Amino acid sequence: MLIILFTKSYLFNLFVLIFICRLHSLLSVPNVIRIGGIFEKGSNSLEQAFKSAVDRINSDNKTLSSTRLEAIAERIEQGDSYQASKKACGLVERGVAAIFGPQSMEASTHVQSICSALHIPHIEARMDYKPFPANQSVNLFPPPKLIAMAIKELIKLKRWRKFAIVYKENEALLRLEEILKDEEFREKRIIVRQFETSEYKIILKELHKKHKIKNLIVDVPHQYIPDVLRDASSVDMLTDYHDYIFSTFNFHAVDLSDFHRSGTNISALSLMDLQSADFHEIVKNYITEETKTSTGYVVNRNAPPETTSEFTIEVALMYDAVKQFAKALEGLIKPHNDLRTAILSCDSEDKWQYGDGLTNFMKIVKTRGVTGDIQFDHRQGLRSDAKLDILELKTGGKQRVGNYTQRGNITYRTSYVQSKREEAELILANKTFHVVAVLNRPYVMLNDTPGAENLTGNDRYMGFCIDLLDEISRFKPKKDDSRLENFTYEIRILPPTSGAHGSKDEKGEWNGLIRELLEGRADFAIADLTITRERQGVVDFTHPFMNLGIGILFKKPSKEPPRLFSFMSPLAVEVWIYLLTAFLGVTLFLFVVARFSPYEWINPHPCIRNPEELENNFTMKNTLWFTIGCLMQQGCDIMPRALSTRVLAASWWFFILILVSSYTANLAAFLTVERMVNPIENVEDLSKQTKIHYGCVAGGATMSFFKNSNSTLYSRMWSFMESTRPSVFVDSNERGIDRVKKGEYAFLMESTSIEYVMERECDLYQVNGVLDSKSYGIATPQRSKWREMLSDRIVGLHESGTLSVLKDKWWSMKMCEPKDGAQKASGAASELGLANVGGVFVVLAIGSSIAVIICVGEFIWKMKQVPIEERDHIFVELIRELKHVICCYGSTRPIRKARMGDASGMSMPLPPNGIPGMPLRGYSDFSHPIHNEYIPANYGLGQEMIGPEGIIGGPMGPDDGVGDGGYL
Repeated sequence: MLIILFTKSYLFNLFVLIFICRLHSLLSVPNVIRIGGIFEKGSNSLEQAFKSAVDRINSDNKTLSSTRLEAIAERIEQGDSYQASKKACGLVERGVAAIFGPQSMEASTHVQSICSALHIPHIEARMDYKPFPANQSVNLFPPPKLIAMAIKELIKLKRWRKFAIVYKENEALLRLEEILKDEEFREKRIIVRQFETSEYKIILKELHKKHKIKNLIVDVPHQYIPDVLRDASSVDMLTDYHDYIFSTFNFHAVDLSDFHRSGTNISALSLMDLQSADFHEIVKNYITEETKTSTGYVVNRNAPPETTSEFTIEVALMYDAVKQFAKALEGLIKPHNDLRTAILSCDSEDKWQYGDGLTNFMKIVKTRGVTGDIQFDHRQGLRSDAKLDILELKTGGKQRVGNYTQRGNITYRTSYVQSKREEAELILANKTFHVVAVLNRPYVMLNDTPGAENLTGNDRYMGFCIDLLDEISRFKPKKDDSRLENFTYEIRILPPTSGAHGSKDEKGEWNGLIRELLEGRADFAIADLTITRERQGVVDFTHPFMNLGIGILFKKPSKEPPRLFSFMSPLAVEVWIYLLTAFLGVTLFLFVVARFSPYEWINPHPCIRNPEELENNFTMKNTLWFTIGCLMQQGCDIMPRALSTRVLAASWWFFILILVSSYTANLAAFLTVERMVNPIENVEDLSKQTKIHYGCVAGGATMSFFKNSNSTLYSRMWSFMESTRPSVFVDSNERGIDRVKKGEYAFLMESTSIEYVMERECDLYQVNGVLDSKSYGIATPQRSKWREMLSDRIVGLHESGTLSVLKDKWWSMKMCEPKDGAQKASGAASELGLANVGGVFVVLAIGSSIAVIICVGEFIWKMKQVPIEERDHIFVELIRELKHVICCYGSTRPIRKARMGDASGMSMPLPPNGIPGMPLRGYSDFSHPIHNEYIPANYGLGQEMIGPEGIIGGPMGPDDGVGDGGYL
């Protein structure tokens, strides 16, 4: 029982203790905490937001459950710093825990200094340009640098090369300072203008007409945005090819229903999360049907939040500021149960002891509000990690397409290019394109079919580009995609003036098709428009629809009159000279080898077994006859006997076989095809002469190619064209073709156009080869949303073979043969040069060298068969024989007899024929080799041997035809 009584007593005492602590807590924390707000004239929406936010906090039991907030609002004149100071001192004397506002910089600075002195938190929701906030100041507006950094990344994404910054208030330059001083934009052309009056069209017209600006950054209060767009439309700056970025955070609050279908690229940044539940709930509770803005706009309670002109970024930040204060106050109450506000005075030095703590808690607490996550940088006290939504004006209104974070990243829901492509495809059905072109066969021509004079609109024109445009408008890469509608177009033809395709004049201004695109008078240009680097700097091109190169159009030369010596044409002059040289050389070479070789010295009378002399048939006259007979393929009754001479003859025969066969084959071509006089074969021939003038279309891509080329050849040609008088430049291809027909003029033009001309003008041809490689494409203004769509369809037409069919339709006429425009005009075979037949000369030289080696070998072999005591040294014998050949002692020589056996009467060896006798001792006439000839055994026995001079048994002198040193 005692235990039970003790337990009950303990529980009762515990309950009493808890009750006392709770009562102490309730008595310590004030039931009502006052907060003050100073609002300037015209900011009724901020005052309403301040009070509404306090009501939301008081109705929320989760925040400050035991404390209520009391809102005290004070009003002052716009920018009145004196009134702001008096109102701030009045609020301090009433014991407020924080002061919100005012919005102007002049008034806010004075209030901020009072709060800093008294340690009262000062909470702002405006853009502040100071690098660091004051000690007691908390500003929920992101730093101005965030806006500039986001716009910078957006410019890079859009690939702006040139843009203008237009603004109304001087503070705009502070907001956009990061863009103006960025090093990456130094190469970009940035034009800065200020709207000094409400007549925005004056500045916009200057930017459009004088500077050709299509990209603009606009910094004006959000209520003036519709006026800017209306004035832009009046000066033709609200087209598909203009791009606007508005720097205001209140873009969501602007009614732009009149511009939904303008097609203009309009972007802006938003700090609010328009999709959050808090945003929609606050807007519905905040807006009333009786509420009117300072501009007199009546707000519809049922209107979408993004069209609510009163719910500005300042209003949203006021909600978040009150919420942030309440969260911080709640966090401060827990450790400080005795937290109370203090009644202070601006005339005293007393400070609120909890002011610093409350300010620090506001910078530490993380809250999610209407403007996203709210947190602060502890080092600088600025709001950090703010996320900006990227809004774009679409057909259905403003849409969130991506976001930007303070880390410098832009994230799109889809890729930027894909989003633009999808947007373009969605509005094709209601789009009529303005297409500009120039007349040039076969790309764009006037319709010349019967009855064409009564046609109107696009039916007045025909050609490859017209058919291509029609195929593009009907082609659907994705057959099941209902969005890919057919589009319509209107064609406008530019007059055929100089530079009609588009080039820069002396002032640096573009003309022709490019100018039409730059000034927004056309959606795209279609013609034989070459894609060049200079043009790509100002317009965009689609995927190429045709590839080509620069060719030379020239008139076919006249027929060559018959020539008396035309049979010499198959071989070049140098080949004829080499042939004559080879003929003489082989003749002399064969003569020397035949005289040198011992096997070419034969018995002149076969019936006489023991001739007095030997004969060589290869005299100079016979050798010439032999080589001529071989050259004419008629043969000869003189044939070589020695291996060396036969090798040399075989080499000569092979040489003649190849050369005569080549000559015969080329002669047939020369005789069967008409030979024409062709003064130029390639671009090098054209550049080396000055008689034939050459030029191109003035201001075209071909002219730019020669003008800007780094090649020595093309630079020399450009200098010639530029200095020639009269001018070699023409206004159009037609005039260039007419000038070619007159003769003595070569026209440099695209190879595809040359192919078309050659199909119809049989007296014209293309000189061999092309000078470069280029492509035709459809030109659009820069960053056109239609370019990707056009490229997709062109690629599809390539893959389906439609483009090949179109080219065959407009090019092939088969009026002229041969069809190959690159074929030589003469159609004749070229003369054979040394490079064609030089190999047979090499074979002939090798054969001759082998013959010499064999000839020397034969001589040495023959000498080796003679006893060494009966001859001199081989080298001596070789020199003697060479001297005999060079001195041309004749084609016959007597046989020199050898001495009969020695004194001992040695027996004689039998000769090869079996007749007893004795061998002849070898003899030499300077260099004549020894011949192992035999005489009968009874020859000279018992008889006196009488020499040519009648000397019996005496030595033979040098004039006897035999030589010295021989004895019988």
